[in-house]
Amino acid sequence: MGDVAKDLAAGTVGGAAQLICGHPFDTIKVKLQSQPVPLPGQLPKYSGAFDAVKQTIAAEGPRGLYKGMGAPLATVAAFNAVLFTVRGQMETLVRSHPGAPLTVNQQVVCGAGAGVAVSILACPTELIKCRLQAQSALAGSETATVAIKYGGPMDVARHVLRSEGGMRGLFKGLVPTMGREIPGNAIMFGVYEALKQKFAGGTDTSGLGRGSLIVAGGLAGASFWFLVYPTDVIKSVIQVDDYRNPKFSGSFDAFRKIRASEGFKGLYKGFGPAMARSVPANAACFLAYEMTRSALA
Repeated sequence: MGDVAKDLAAGTVGGAAQLICGHPFDTIKVKLQSQPVPLPGQLPKYSGAFDAVKQTIAAEGPRGLYKGMGAPLATVAAFNAVLFTVRGQMETLVRSHPGAPLTVNQQVVCGAGAGVAVSILACPTELIKCRLQAQSALAGSETATVAIKYGGPMDVARHVLRSEGGMRGLFKGLVPTMGREIPGNAIMFGVYEALKQKFAGGTDTSGLGRGSLIVAGGLAGASFWFLVYPTDVIKSVIQVDDYRNPKFSGSFDAFRKIRASEGFKGLYKGFGPAMARSVPANAACFLAYEMTRSALA
């Protein structure tokens, strides 16, 4: 198999592992991010991550934690195939000669390039996922009377295409999506390579065991979210914002309004579940990718 085909296959397997491990955490993150700001004297819908889990299971059953998984599951092959394939092609471009090991700085460049490519796929997928995940969080808000109940991913896509500006509507939130994916993937792949080289004691990391790959992948994923989390909050609130009566005119407006109404802590709503998700989900992703890549060698 050629390198592109190997990266496509390994990226697909890695993405599926990441999604299965991480989606419940992601659901809670989005619910916390998108819940309405309570009026003075009122309590928020969810007091924290554990309360969101408890209310979700009570209202929707365990399946509620996997709500919205259809959209990313349908595109996980394309998303991770593009991520790892573009990264692989970027590696070829930045190498001084074929087979030369890459430096950490070169991996940062490769990750940033992959982030540009996956932003195009991530934006509409994230919009559909966030709309489905946020429905119950938005219920009971002042906009509940006009809130739209979606039956599934295709229902969201149909509604957006019909009522929210066609294809342009599916790319609502593209700027913050790129603001998340480009620096996030740059730091993630840089940290992953740095840790692998640290564990291996040099640039040859081919002999690393599963334990080292799990630790490197988990910490690399945590670095992604630690760096870009406020951008993800802005992306989520823009993507679930009402089309006809929007609260936010854009990313900077969302930043200003969240900071004014909730302080900087408003930019970190759902941070706990995101970090809790990032370690096992990315550990699973990188381990599955590396094992599949090795098996295809």
